[in-house]
Amino acid sequence: MNPLNALLPVLLTLAVNARAQSPDAAANWPNKPLRAVVPFTAGSATDAVARIVSERLGAQLGYTIVIENRPGAGGTIGVGVAAKANPDGYTLLVHSSSYTVTPSTYPNAPYDTLRDFAGITPLANLPNVLVIAPSKNIRSVKELIAGAKAKPGSLTYASAGAGSATQLNAERFRMGAGLEGVHVPFKGTPEALTDIISGRIDIYFCPVISVIQLIKEGRLLGLAVGSTKRSTALPDLPTTLESGVANSDYNFWVGMVVPAKTPAGVVSKLHQQTIRTLQTPDITERMAKLGAEQMQMTPREFDAYIRNEIGINAALVKAAKIAVN
Repeated sequence: MNPLNALLPVLLTLAVNARAQSPDAAANWPNKPLRAVVPFTAGSATDAVARIVSERLGAQLGYTIVIENRPGAGGTIGVGVAAKANPDGYTLLVHSSSYTVTPSTYPNAPYDTLRDFAGITPLANLPNVLVIAPSKNIRSVKELIAGAKAKPGSLTYASAGAGSATQLNAERFRMGAGLEGVHVPFKGTPEALTDIISGRIDIYFCPVISVIQLIKEGRLLGLAVGSTKRSTALPDLPTTLESGVANSDYNFWVGMVVPAKTPAGVVSKLHQQTIRTLQTPDITERMAKLGAEQMQMTPREFDAYIRNEIGINAALVKAAKIAVN
């Protein structure tokens, strides 16, 4: 048998794979609708950002981007769905910063955060707001801390799920203030807010995008923002750092990634179109009104950022003694 004939299938396979990873692979992409998997409930901050961006991005690409909410298990269910998807550029994953927490809290998740996905870009930075029901008659962080220390262990704090970014912000605050408390995880932000508004749960570090209207209507009281700097949407609210709680800031963001073997040309094209979307004046205005701030990176920068965040959050999970699933 001619050795060249035996090698032919291998050479053809290598050629096809090389072409799939070349910029030419993006020439005919997209040619059908896309889907964006969101591993949280509809109405959550991540979902809201995904819908705003996907509507305009889809229009630019010429095809609809369908939002597919797959909540549960700290976001790992939705991420698992995206990880198993064909890496052809038609499945996107829009996740929050809790994406970099699950490697520590869900070590047996059916995917590898670093190995199985490639970054596109962050979509927005969303400061968390420390909110409380007006019926609690607490008007400042100082009053909150004083009340919690007067009754050790009585403070209850909500999150959008165990190991979520909302829990980590609360844990940073709790440890910084020297408080004891009871963590109450919910399926998502809408569910958590129901119990916060009613007063059944004391506090919640909620993305500003989800509570800004509730604060303006007086249904919730914002005590402070959990980010390093003040929110442009709620400039009168101090940060928890300004309120005297050291090391209480946490960076909550929403970003887009795709399955790792997505062709490089498609990744590049998707990145360019997403940045173009984020820089569109009406999208910038809509996001700003909801408290979402610009946070853009190249795919390589985003991959490096994710890798660094995984390390930072691993240390926080350990310090806060967050249960590992």
